[in-house]
Amino acid sequence: MRLVIAQCSVDYVGRLKAHLPLATRLLVVKADGSVLVHSDGGSYKPLNWMSPPATLRVASPAEAELEEGVLEQWTVQSAKTDDRLIVNIHEVVHDSSHELGLDPGLIKDGVESDLQRLLAEQIETLGEGFTLIRREYFTAIGPVDILARDASGATVAVELKRRGDIDGVEQLTRYLELLNRDPLLAPVRGIFAAQQIKPQARTLAQDRGIDCVTLDYDAMRGVDDVESRLF
Repeated sequence: MRLVIAQCSVDYVGRLKAHLPLATRLLVVKADGSVLVHSDGGSYKPLNWMSPPATLRVASPAEAELEEGVLEQWTVQSAKTDDRLIVNIHEVVHDSSHELGLDPGLIKDGVESDLQRLLAEQIETLGEGFTLIRREYFTAIGPVDILARDASGATVAVELKRRGDIDGVEQLTRYLELLNRDPLLAPVRGIFAAQQIKPQARTLAQDRGIDCVTLDYDAMRGVDDVESRLF
């Protein structure tokens, strides 16, 4: 990865046109061919960029641009379209290259698989007398996250999400329609469980007779400090 801090102006030419006037900016040149233009603000989003695949060509500016103080001109050409990112550099403040190596990717804490494992181990979170039948109960349209029995012995299908929205309720509805055709399982009721459940999803679930359970992930993994709470 190459990091260049420079006084520069930037023009995007192609399907749309955009211009960034002269200012000090961070130019990020990545090994995949992408080039990103950042300012000291605006959070993570670049002011402009060229996505890969692309090629970077550095050339001497034309005479008119030399008179305006341009030291070198970058042209970042998209390999798929005629779009170009043109960077006119007036002054280089910093220029460094770094070998980052292979990245293992983002490992998220608290993904649905973790919630599923914890809930299976603590199935009583859903209610007193609950017992686990199995995780990942396979059906013809996909696996049900958790299949359990409640205190009365009735079958319960549980759909787990980190953030519960209407799509998750629809998914559980399809599972319930299929599972209730199996005489060995029917009647099967549903529980929609998530760390956060959107109001629209909760309303739809209740309309379809599906219970909603909000999961406290920290408490389930034993890191919730009850004594430090204000309430």
